[in-house]
Amino acid sequence: MSWQAYVDQSLVGTGNLDKAAIFNSDGNSVWATSSGFTVAPNEMQEVVNAYRDKGDANGVKRVQSSGLHVAGERFVVLKADERSLYGKKVRNSANQLWHQCRTKEQYLTASQGKEGIVIVKTTQAILVTHYPETGQPGVAANTVEQLADYLISVGY
Repeated sequence: MSWQAYVDQSLVGTGNLDKAAIFNSDGNSVWATSSGFTVAPNEMQEVVNAYRDKGDANGVKRVQSSGLHVAGERFVVLKADERSLYGKKVRNSANQLWHQCRTKEQYLTASQGKEGIVIVKTTQAILVTHYPETGQPGVAANTVEQLADYLISVGY
């Protein structure tokens, strides 16, 4: 199967995701992408840096406090480990919310939209995906993680 077929059929074609791209593990070569989903080189460098970061003494990575940018949008990172990055989109009115919330937890809950990203690293590739507001985060994550498992099993 071609890389484009993985994007079109195994990711976006499932209906669980609306956009996807596959990059090499260094993040500097696009192998396939869905129409209109442009991840800028500096955004891919953020992703690669998140994977390279081993975290602090408690295992917390910098990306979990700074967030990620993908396709021009900012995402709060909810999960960051050596394999997967999961995030929720930050609403445009987040700056106004900051002044209305009393705690960081209230702000994070209020500022997150329903759409999100699931990024999974395999041996040789990075799958960058997006699910819409109507998407189910767990189902989207499962779709991407299953494809990543398959790619790893065949040497990618």
